Amino acid sequence: MKFIDEYRDGEKARRVLEEIHRQASEPIRLMEVCGTHTVAIARFGLRQVLPKTIELISGPGCPVCVTANSDLDKAISLARIPGARLATFGDLMRVPASYSTLASEKAAGCDVRVVYSPLDGLRMAQENPGHKVIFLGVGFETTAPTVGATLLEAKKLGLKNFWVFSAHKTVPRALKALLDSGEVKINGFLLPGHVSAIIGSHPYQFLVEEYGQACVISGFEPLDILQSILMLVRQAKEKEPRLEIQYRRGVHPEGNLRALQVMEEVFEAVDA
Repeated sequence: MKFIDEYRDGEKARRVLEEIHRQASEPIRLMEVCGTHTVAIARFGLRQVLPKTIELISGPGCPVCVTANSDLDKAISLARIPGARLATFGDLMRVPASYSTLASEKAAGCDVRVVYSPLDGLRMAQENPGHKVIFLGVGFETTAPTVGATLLEAKKLGLKNFWVFSAHKTVPRALKALLDSGEVKINGFLLPGHVSAIIGSHPYQFLVEEYGQACVISGFEPLDILQSILMLVRQAKEKEPRLEIQYRRGVHPEGNLRALQVMEEVFEAVDA
């Protein structure tokens, strides 16, 4: 299938659903990791048509939601530095920190700018050499490579007034922390397609080998999600957890090698 309409074909979806209902005889709890999956599941009413034996749980797949208050407090402190200009994506503007928001700081006179790319922050630094331009980097592996590439470009240009406050997170580490907490009992993961387009499938292998979790990397259209759920149901029924890629049109096992190289060159993993 090549076009979006094919991934929203009602007749194909009906046949997949019939197979899910036929095979999902035992209760199974699945976590959709990505917030985009959660939105798609709600938008297309998938919970309402799945059998009662399947429970979908929303995971930690929103980078804003997994950003600690302490990081937001630091961002607000940076915005208050005289002569500083804080560049951020718009979804962070109204997120409450301990005592304020970036939107409130902007209203109070701080120089907070909404950008659509870290390169916008780089251009600000080039065009305003008298300002300290700080980009607030929040996101998973989908965002980190572009921020890393921007930092490499800033280094190449010799800019002395551009910084990044990095609050990036890695999805595999977040899932490991979730499982190690022992607070959530699940049978399998619907893994994020966008992140996996960058990191590939190999970083998730530990979920199968160490935790016995069924795993499917899924696309975001209704048929993608339904097919991925069917793949997870089959794994559970066979009692053979494994790592599969449903979203083959976007994800290769080795990931995006250039993006991975940029992240390896720029970032260092630490606890958060």
